[in-house]
Amino acid sequence: MAINSISPKWVEEVRSQGIGTIPTADNGSINSDLTAWNKLQTLINQSINSGSPFSNQIVGTYNLGYTETNSWDYFGVIMSLDGDIHLVPFSSRIGRKFNNGVMSTYGLIYTKSDAYVGGVLAPNGDIHFVPHSAMVGQKISSAGLVSTYSLVHAMNGAYHGGILAPNGDIHFIPFYANVGQKVSASGVVSTYNLLHRYGGSGDAVYSEGVLAPNGDIHFIPWISSIGQKIDSNGVVSTYSFIYTTSGGYSGGVLAPNGDIHLVPYSATVGQKININGVVSTYSLIHTQSNAYSHGVLASNGDIHFIPAPNTSVGQKINSSGIVSTYSLLKTGLSTCGGILDLNGDVCIFTDGRNSGSATLLKMSTISSKFDKNICLSPFFNKF
Repeated sequence: MAINSISPKWVEEVRSQGIGTIPTADNGSINSDLTAWNKLQTLINQSINSGSPFSNQIVGTYNLGYTETNSWDYFGVIMSLDGDIHLVPFSSRIGRKFNNGVMSTYGLIYTKSDAYVGGVLAPNGDIHFVPHSAMVGQKISSAGLVSTYSLVHAMNGAYHGGILAPNGDIHFIPFYANVGQKVSASGVVSTYNLLHRYGGSGDAVYSEGVLAPNGDIHFIPWISSIGQKIDSNGVVSTYSFIYTTSGGYSGGVLAPNGDIHLVPYSATVGQKININGVVSTYSLIHTQSNAYSHGVLASNGDIHFIPAPNTSVGQKINSSGIVSTYSLLKTGLSTCGGILDLNGDVCIFTDGRNSGSATLLKMSTISSKFDKNICLSPFFNKF
């Protein structure tokens, strides 16, 4: 793999611990026997102190230069091997990235309204933008070179988020698309059949996905009452959810114990999938329509739901499964994504829609920090 050519020190450290090549996981170490997860979980638990407090701080604002009327400029964030956090261009005509709060810009080759939603870090260090309504794929190499490539299937609202599979394939999560689409580690684009897909009923079926400890990729239900996953061998299967509603969940987060928590968008109950694939529900403290849009695992083991614009209350789940709420320092945020940076801080990015002024909000966990290999692991490196 091309990642060997850059071979940062922490990659070698991860290899020496037998966890596999992070972020590629292309040596088959993520599989159904949970070997990779158990070793990665050991590193996670070393960083967790469930009693650690956290502080919300607005690091600063940055001027986007322009905004697209009634549309997000960016939707999703993804971290590169060098720690740069890239904002995924939704309707923006320029690329943006951050490192330690410093913003820089770069040129894009292809732009379109509603172009891309979410990104994936590939085995060779490339960042792939996930095509939503884009007619071509677009990626940024580890050297910062922007290029495009052909897609097999493209349509308006096709995919929403993506996940890196254990074999190095990038899977796009179907939103309105009725076929699956993936990009192999060698860059070959192909499609495959889904068991459950959009049927023209109005709302899209899935929104984002999560890599489970056993290597399964779970599609998160937007409207679907049927769960769908792809195992580490590429086999597609379905299962039932307990609670569904239109626009129910938007993305998911892997908890320290291996549970996948669905992020409640308009859902009135929490829902999770445990390490054995069992689906269960739990009570939330704060619910409303369009409540939370993303989720991030903090370095103290808390899962933070990232607030959508109309939400005035933060909500989190600690490593013991206890749900609590907290005050937000700033409300009305048009959030474009959240991610854990290499300092162990939860970074929430707003796109400054219709205002021209965007905000970087950091939630810092005190006395607790993830290692780089955890932040860049395919289990976590997603918006």
